[in-house]
Amino acid sequence: MSGGSDSVALLHALSQVFSAQRNMLHAVTVDHGLRDGSLAEARQVAQMAQELNIPHTILSWEGWDRQGNLQAHARQARYDLMTRWAKENEIAVLALGHTADDQAETVLMRLARASGVDGLAGIPRRRMVQGITLVRPLLDVSRADLRAYLSKHGQGWIEDPSNDDPRFERVRMRAASGMLAELGLTVDALAEVARNMARSREALDWYTFVAAREAVQLDFGDVLIDLRRFRTLPEEIARRLLVQALSWIGGGPYQPRREAVMEALASIRACKTTTLHGCIVLSHSGLIWICREFNAVRRLEADADNIWDRRWRIADHDASQTDLRLRALGRAGIVQCGDWKQTGRPYAALMCSPSVWRGDQVVAAPQAGLDSSVRIELIAGAEEFFACILSH
Repeated sequence: MSGGSDSVALLHALSQVFSAQRNMLHAVTVDHGLRDGSLAEARQVAQMAQELNIPHTILSWEGWDRQGNLQAHARQARYDLMTRWAKENEIAVLALGHTADDQAETVLMRLARASGVDGLAGIPRRRMVQGITLVRPLLDVSRADLRAYLSKHGQGWIEDPSNDDPRFERVRMRAASGMLAELGLTVDALAEVARNMARSREALDWYTFVAAREAVQLDFGDVLIDLRRFRTLPEEIARRLLVQALSWIGGGPYQPRREAVMEALASIRACKTTTLHGCIVLSHSGLIWICREFNAVRRLEADADNIWDRRWRIADHDASQTDLRLRALGRAGIVQCGDWKQTGRPYAALMCSPSVWRGDQVVAAPQAGLDSSVRIELIAGAEEFFACILSH
């Protein structure tokens, strides 16, 4: 809840929906601390929530280093803070106040970047972020209708001065909306484009899922794609499948850039090795082998109680084994695995594979054929990989 008309209208409407179960509804405000008076406004928002008998929390962001894109950093920080707060309070769903106007502005910005289906699908109605479900109940409602609703109920809101700052792309798109509406590019029309593209994306995702089931196998967290089948896929399905594999292995909040993915596709078809999104993509025994890039994990290390590279952990270890460390196998580890060639796995994949160390000694390296009583397990397995293709 920022205090703007959209989020205030959302809170007010939800307070009516949950009027009989108020303990189920909570409000949260992120104070970015980027201008004077922001904390005072957050406290004003808290007062609005209190008047509706809704518990309210203010979260503060202190991570802006004045580098990079301010709005992108602030947005990411906002989601990080809110999802962490939700987890700590056992809240499963966050409702956000995005409107049809926000959707229309997003479509215009994506058009300016020559986006494809995914970009023009705009803001999703529902998606999972760090284990929390985000929903946007007002995505089909205009800002004007929401303000009329608030006025009818005698509810005020706060005007954010940044909404009029032409330095921001969204503000410039908003300013151009009047002229565009005269040409037929109304909020409703642009929101309908997003709905049409969302349906198209759903169909593409389904066929990517089917293709993955037929062509993909997983090997200790690496993604292996049948090269012959991959070459017969339509380019967009092949691109989506590659993006899914890279994102699943490499992680990060954003997908790799389209231009870089298209270059990687060309390399794959030419059986050339390439690196992208913290991953290496190579051809091996009739397969496209996608694994972590060694340089992306060479300095990562985790103890026996923690997760390594977001995906791996030591399973069922003895509480006394505090000297165990989980890290990439690397050259120093491979030379301790005498039979690694018998695994049939490429050297590059083994280099970045997870292994357990005690000092300078490799204790377990299952991908390189060195097994022991100490087990390494993948947190998310094959079914999670396939399921992620269909989720947004």
